[in-house]
Amino acid sequence: MSVLYVTHPRFADHDTGFGHPERPERLAAVEAGLDRAGLREAVIPVVATPAPEEALNSVHPTSYRTALANFSMTGGGYIDGDTHLGIHSWEAALLAAGAGIEAVDRLDAGEAPVAFCAVRPPGHHALANRAMGFCLLNNVAVAASHLADRGERVVIVDYDAHHGNGTQDIFWRDPRVFYVSLHEWPLYPGTGRLTDLGEGDGWRSTLNVPMPAGTSGDAYRRAVNEVIGPILSSWEPTWLILSAGFDGHRRDPITDLGLTSADFADITVDLVQLVDPGRRLIFLEGGYDLEALSASVGAVMSALIDDGAYRPERSSQGDRGRDVSDAVLKNWAVSADG
Repeated sequence: MSVLYVTHPRFADHDTGFGHPERPERLAAVEAGLDRAGLREAVIPVVATPAPEEALNSVHPTSYRTALANFSMTGGGYIDGDTHLGIHSWEAALLAAGAGIEAVDRLDAGEAPVAFCAVRPPGHHALANRAMGFCLLNNVAVAASHLADRGERVVIVDYDAHHGNGTQDIFWRDPRVFYVSLHEWPLYPGTGRLTDLGEGDGWRSTLNVPMPAGTSGDAYRRAVNEVIGPILSSWEPTWLILSAGFDGHRRDPITDLGLTSADFADITVDLVQLVDPGRRLIFLEGGYDLEALSASVGAVMSALIDDGAYRPERSSQGDRGRDVSDAVLKNWAVSADG
């Protein structure tokens, strides 16, 4: 299987400030993961293009984008305690949000069965009118809205260790997009309760699987295969977008999950089976230990391209989190009754 690899050299120019965990070296680690897995010649390189205005308009108000652009281009600084912009950050944000649109066009043309967007800044914490959690524009939401506007049924599965509060909020009432999150609980940003299922027309198009600290891969695999897979199959999605955050790795410095690179490969392969080839889009979100990020991206890409020939770690097992699937299924059944 070939994979479109969508990125841009200007992502390295997004300045997050001294000592920030979301730093340019992250994309160098992603590139190293491709090389260690021996996949450099197997991926199809694609240069990201800026998101078009009409795609951005469907998610982020013009007033918000103008304020963010002005703040960046006049020197930037910290928007909040976590989120920093430099003079080139707005350009990088436009390219990150546009990467998915470019990937969709290439997938539509039949160039590959799946695309991986190696972008920064990440996006899943960005609300429609607020930057937070290292995120400026919600890259996944822009791509999902673009697809939904043309009549697709889009499922977003977010396995970043932090709940994607921005993505959930943007599609909270939207029945065209089904948002699923597997995340550590409790953890920043404090959203993503098991009982959060959407509202209005979007009722039961949000599903949260909050895992305790220390959860390992077997609990994630059970959630994907026994909970998420069956629920999404009955919803009949036509496109899948993955918010692929690798900060659930056991080495990550700002989370406490117990996953390995092999676990990310396992769940990614299982999730992409939910839709047909050519309708699969993956976005890089978190992952702040460079060695873990490199190994995880390499393992995931290898699993997609050559059946997992590169597998630097074993899948993990443990007792933590296995009961979460039962609780999620029980809550889902109760919600169906009223």
